[in-house]
Amino acid sequence: MNWQEIRKEAKEKLKPYCRVCPVCNGVACSGEVPGMGGVGSGASFKANVEALSKYKLNLSTIHDVREPQLTTNLFGLELAFPVMAAPITGTTYNMGGALTEDVYCEEVIAGSIMAGTIGWTGDGADPLMYGSGIEAIRKNNGKGIPIIKPRAQDEIIKRIALAEEAGAPAVGVDIDGAGLVTMALKGQPVSPKSPKEIEELVKATKLPFILKGIMTLKEAKLAYELGASAIVISNHGGRILDHTPGVAEVLPEIAEALKGKITIIADGGVRSGVDVLKLLALGADGVLIGRPVVVAVFGGKREGLKVYFEGIKNELKQAMLLTGVPSVKNVPRDILRV
Repeated sequence: MNWQEIRKEAKEKLKPYCRVCPVCNGVACSGEVPGMGGVGSGASFKANVEALSKYKLNLSTIHDVREPQLTTNLFGLELAFPVMAAPITGTTYNMGGALTEDVYCEEVIAGSIMAGTIGWTGDGADPLMYGSGIEAIRKNNGKGIPIIKPRAQDEIIKRIALAEEAGAPAVGVDIDGAGLVTMALKGQPVSPKSPKEIEELVKATKLPFILKGIMTLKEAKLAYELGASAIVISNHGGRILDHTPGVAEVLPEIAEALKGKITIIADGGVRSGVDVLKLLALGADGVLIGRPVVVAVFGGKREGLKVYFEGIKNELKQAMLLTGVPSVKNVPRDILRV
């Protein structure tokens, strides 16, 4: 099984929800929500890809780096490389239903483990969505991170308890899910959270608490002050609000203020190991990949995801070798040129 074969199979299974374009940049699927596109004009999805493409790498081959170190530790887990599968749900109404929610979650978690990393699972209008992720995490010895929609406080706390019971190393809320069209259509209320509500959720668990969907320095600082262990810089794949900046645009100022104080994960537009290195240089501790993971799993299940992640890992290693970066734990900003 190779990546070309995986993409070909995925293209058939994802019709017409995802075209498996040569470059996954949000152009062909703009406005397709439900579906795999970006909301409205699709500008926010496109911005993620464009923001990363503006940065170039400074080629460097006069140095002592021979074997770049890709391993890192996130949420108490040793990972083979700092890349994880993003939390995605809605296999029926966003992806066509060739895979059920429970099968998709199981394959993401298992395939991520096979590649030496972990998968994140999501939440949605159908209770089976969050439950499928929790079950997959439980079956795989807790090696997965569940993310909960910004529901009513008591509903979130119930789901946090399920994450704890499953042995998850961390749990979180994607606060950028507030106002999701698909949730509204299914009668599942979600909304923004007040600082007091965030603090209540942080205190509701002993697990590291993650806030996913941070796009400003102000809210990043607030998340830190309220006790969050980690933030995910993300505009929800461009599926929430049209015309936001790309993740790579806002990441540097957030990292400059909070690097080392709180774990910083970046999520948006990553399509290669080179993109991973760019986000690490801009200050991320780890990276999430979304849509290409869907393609990998629909095209080859867990083995397909392993093949995909191994390709990303090899590209990252090669990019580090040719920029003189010895470790993913300390990627200097000066390898980048705008």
